[in-house]
Amino acid sequence: MGNIEIEEQKMSGLRFEEETFAIRGAVFEVYRVMGCGFLEAVYQECLEKELAARGILFVAQQELRLYYKGETLRQFYKPDLICFG
Repeated sequence: MGNIEIEEQKMSGLRFEEETFAIRGAVFEVYRVMGCGFLEAVYQECLEKELAARGILFVAQQELRLYYKGETLRQFYKPDLICFG
């Protein structure tokens, strides 16, 4: 079995394949328009605008509570974006 067949087999089992494709399309569009060299905050703002323009639901910079062995931590996790959440 060649590398292409192995990759196709792996890809066929993706969860949320359509959603992932939509998000990646938005990311590639931001890169196509903006290129490289900006700070992360610039790309974050551009991606938020692109996701909204494509109708992709997202939440930006939402603090998520963390737990350790059932105990609430003082620290939060703050992902850049949560899409389709």
